[in-house]
Amino acid sequence: MLILKFGGSSVSTAKRVKAVADIVASVYKKEKKCAVVFSAFGGVTDDLINMSKLAAARDEEYLEKFHKIRERHVQAIQELGLKKDKPLHDFIEEVFAELHDILHGVFLVRELSARTLDFISGHGEVLSAKIISHYFNSVKIKSVFLDARKVIETDSTFGSARVNFPATNKAIREYFKKSSSVEVITGFIASTSKKDMITLGRGGSDYTAAIFGAALEAKEIQIWTDVDGVMTADPRKVKKAFSVPTMTYEEAMEMSHFGAKVIHPPTIQPALDKAITLQIKNTFHPESQGTLISTHSDGSDFLIKGISSIDEISLLTLQGTGMVGVAGISARLFSALAQSKVNVILITQGSSEHTISFAVKPSDAIIAKTAIEEVFALEIRAKQIEKVRVEEKLSIIAVIGENMRNTPGVSGRLFQSFGKNGISAVATAQGSSELNISVVIHRADLNKALNSLHQAFFLSDVKTLSLFLVGTGLIGKTLLKQIESHRTYLRSSRSLEILVVGMANSKKMIFNGDGLSLSGVVEQLNKSQDKMDMHKYMEMMDAMNLPQSVFVDCTSNEEIVKHYATILDHSISIVTPNKIANSGKMSSYRNLRDIAKRRNVRLLYETNVGAGLPVINTLTDLLTSGDRIIRIEAVLSGTLSFIFNNYKKGVKFNEIVLEAQKRGYTEPDPRIDLSGMDVARKLLILARETGLEMELKDVNVQQILPPSCIKAKTVDQFFVELEKNNHVFEALRTEAEKQNKVLRFIASLEKGKASVKLLQVDSKHPFYNLDGSDNIVSFTTERYIDRPLVVKGPGAGAEVTAAGVFAEIISLGKYFE
Repeated sequence: MLILKFGGSSVSTAKRVKAVADIVASVYKKEKKCAVVFSAFGGVTDDLINMSKLAAARDEEYLEKFHKIRERHVQAIQELGLKKDKPLHDFIEEVFAELHDILHGVFLVRELSARTLDFISGHGEVLSAKIISHYFNSVKIKSVFLDARKVIETDSTFGSARVNFPATNKAIREYFKKSSSVEVITGFIASTSKKDMITLGRGGSDYTAAIFGAALEAKEIQIWTDVDGVMTADPRKVKKAFSVPTMTYEEAMEMSHFGAKVIHPPTIQPALDKAITLQIKNTFHPESQGTLISTHSDGSDFLIKGISSIDEISLLTLQGTGMVGVAGISARLFSALAQSKVNVILITQGSSEHTISFAVKPSDAIIAKTAIEEVFALEIRAKQIEKVRVEEKLSIIAVIGENMRNTPGVSGRLFQSFGKNGISAVATAQGSSELNISVVIHRADLNKALNSLHQAFFLSDVKTLSLFLVGTGLIGKTLLKQIESHRTYLRSSRSLEILVVGMANSKKMIFNGDGLSLSGVVEQLNKSQDKMDMHKYMEMMDAMNLPQSVFVDCTSNEEIVKHYATILDHSISIVTPNKIANSGKMSSYRNLRDIAKRRNVRLLYETNVGAGLPVINTLTDLLTSGDRIIRIEAVLSGTLSFIFNNYKKGVKFNEIVLEAQKRGYTEPDPRIDLSGMDVARKLLILARETGLEMELKDVNVQQILPPSCIKAKTVDQFFVELEKNNHVFEALRTEAEKQNKVLRFIASLEKGKASVKLLQVDSKHPFYNLDGSDNIVSFTTERYIDRPLVVKGPGAGAEVTAAGVFAEIISLGKYFE
């Protein structure tokens, strides 16, 4: 015997009913004995309940809903080619006539009892099973309609009936002794010992299938739904979720208890009692393997089988010194909850016995609080126990799997994932079976938590970073090209996927949680209807709440930098070539690092000094390994490096500056470069990295431009004045040449003093042979005292700067492991 069950989504339209018929026909050919349980047509049960509530509220709109439900079933009959089936039409009309009369009574008396609601809501299954049974017969699938009320007997707990298994099993077995056709069974409904119609609770059609399967000792129970089996996580929240091939009953029970909607929790128990295999299949992909649930599970490469969640819970906490060492506290607490019919979802208690916390449905929170405070009224008045604290807007997330037993590191991986994504655990619980670790978190973090855990446990070989990029100038555009061209390599060789999920320039912004297509993305951005607003941009980052989020600032905008502290405080790492943050006020510099440390996120800025050169990382490694910095000397401006490397005999100074401007090395106004302030900012950053408390004003910067050049009102006038002052620079060059030296614009840090000056260096100096627009940094340390450690290479340009930013983004993939 094989039992099949089809949910509402599987039979929501006539087209889908026909597809179900094909599945049943295929099964029936292989298994001559089978029974099929059906839910109501998709959405009908909800419509029946809403219609009933409208009637009880004396809202005549219930009649409109009534006629729509009736019309839907009549239309299904017609589309299934049963228009001339008079017995079916008569049955349908009789059912709707009875429902109409009962609803009219509800409308008149303004009362909807649990018993009446069960009667009305349960008729969705009566209607669907009857129609499908007639359709089966019309397509040569010999079938019989079985109203489950005839064989399933329960108590009188309307809304969530308890089954009388001895009576039910006897009735089912007696009935099936005479069965020779496909039995089409109504799910969800049963009858009391007094023959009143009653429901088995939401999801009860699964339970119906399990009841019949257990009674008949079926070979297998198949639950046909709209997903490919039990998924590793809710696919609506975790797009990379996939189906689990096999799992044990215990794993399935835990998954269903904590929100997995594929199966209804009571379903499994009857099957478990009889060791009957459950198969979860997809109606829309019948060829899919699905999930097999049995006493044993095949070995898995994964530590866990799935991640489940309950979206909305309230956490109640009872605490006080009067609880410590006092016997019976827990008994009184949970007895009060039981008497108030409050179901407890999760319990956690500290070993100090000072606190007991438990989770309930939000609708039960006030009921539970009132009941507990009544029971402990004396202790509360005596201030031995505090009033019950209620925390709302929470969720529960649970990792489940038998492989966790006796396997160290599961909790560590879970909480590490939470920590690196800024997710706070409000409460935790783990049973001694080690089958489940449950964590209460803030509801706003649920999607991020699900995705981060899914990546940590199931996709640990491939990390996904979600980038929010601001700035699409030369560096930003080059970075996008580098990400696009290296995407395949990173995924295959580095197991890293980088998605640009948000992007903005000075005018527009655009977002896509699944990742923007980088082909023509700048054009997409320019066509966006959303105007750039940094506050709204940050609100969108928060709302998307993606795991492994990284903010990338490719601007030189001070306004963007003002938001760094908030971004870090929201547990989002930052990668930036923008040096303003690190060369601003010392208090701000310290604050950003304090926040990053507290939130366990990264602030990466290697490209602040030397573009793509490993200057800051080299300095950090020296300090971390215990070396002591004696002196730092550096040429830190590609512009000034080009100018003085190429300022030789026969070349006029104004001409070489003009050449640098034409090549795009300088700012539109070259005085910005020649002022030396950009170099001073870079030197300040290096000084602070060594541990010095220093402000920009503490850097002694030599002004090399004559006053007339500085005061020129336009760039053109500046070049006129510079030409007039060529003799000033020629005198400096000639003086250096006489001593076999060259001019270099050098930043120096020694004995706590920082300076930026135009100096003469001889052939023994590492800066003597500098050429092109290269940067060079020389570290003299206790270990590198005779021969300084030198870092040299291109220190400017979009390609090398973007490459440096890209490298730091890639490094975050390792950090999030």
